[in-house]
This record gives sequence, structure tokens and C-alpha cells, in this order.
Amino acid sequence: MGDNGKTANMAPVRCQWCGDDPQYIAYHDREWGVPEYSDHRLFEFLILEGAQAGLSWITILRKRENYRSAFDNFSWEKIAAYDERKTAELLENPGIIRNRLKIAAVVHNAKAFAKVIDRHGSFAGYIWKFVDGAPLNNHWNNIGEVPAQTKESEKMSKELKKLGFRFVGPTICYAYMQAVGMVNDHTSDCFRHRQIATEGAR
Repeated sequence: MGDNGKTANMAPVRCQWCGDDPQYIAYHDREWGVPEYSDHRLFEFLILEGAQAGLSWITILRKRENYRSAFDNFSWEKIAAYDERKTAELLENPGIIRNRLKIAAVVHNAKAFAKVIDRHGSFAGYIWKFVDGAPLNNHWNNIGEVPAQTKESEKMSKELKKLGFRFVGPTICYAYMQAVGMVNDHTSDCFRHRQIATEGAR
């Protein structure tokens, strides 16, 4: 097996969770676990992870473009100004998860997100402090070893809730940390583990 996780005439080894769905594979190969420092992208994943609660991630991935359209391309400035009429409109949108609490949470989170930026200069500068500014490079042999939450995600959850964020429990926060590359949770046999680890994870 070479450095890219391939054997002769075979596809690269990937984390078991992504299966064989093309959209899932593309997300796994290009986005999941890659360190993200763009406030816009960090806000997008915050919204999507909250929408996922109780659902599968592939369900949200398939609705991602619908979310982008419904929520003004994830502009927290615009979302923070949504009124009851806009909320009612969203509840009628079949392209997103039509859950009143989740939709209300998006608006609350947009307002809280803006406050964090006002206070810290950027959301990235704030959120990355939970891993001391650098990705945590884990070494899991199989998917069963990957935790659902950690002390870092518990601390993040507690602080975010105090700031007014919703749908940010410790498990959701850890999924968020995985998605935006605050932790490298690709299993050790996955071809992306080494690639991401060499980009600066620790």
C-alpha cells in the first residue's frame, strides 16, 4: 500500500462511515476534517450540524444547496434580521428540515455568531481556542473507537450555550469539530488521515 492509501488497481481506503454514496464520498474526500478558518464556512457548518440533530448527515448533505438558497447563502447578517414572516416562509419550504425549533435556532445562532465576531474579531479566532489553535490529530483504528463527545466539545457546548447558541450540545459540537477539522478523526487506515495530518494537525 502506498502513501495515498491505495493498493494496485484498487480504490483508496476510506473511513467506513462514508460508504459508497458518491455525494458522501466527495464530502469525505474534500471537506471532512480539513481545517476551516473562514467565518462564512464555520457558520455554514454550525447551521448544518444543528439541522442534523436526530437525522443522518447524508440527509443534510442532500439538502445543503436548499439550505444555502433558503438561508441567504448562510449570511449571518441577513439571517439575524429574519422576522416571523420569514420564519413562517421557511416552515413551508420542503427543501429544508421544517422543524420550528431548528429554524428558530438558526436565527438565534446568527445573532450570537455576530456578537462573537464583535467581541473577538472573528468567529474562527474564538472557536479554535478550544483546541489551542491547532487541529488535534487522532489515531483511531476503526470507527468504533471514535468518541461521540470529548472534554473539548463539552466545554465548547457549555460556552456556546451561555452565549445564546442553540442546538449545540456536546455531541453536536464534536460533530462540528470533526467537520471543520478541529480534530482529524479519519481512521488511521484512511488515505485522508495522513494527508490532513501533514497539513499541520497535531
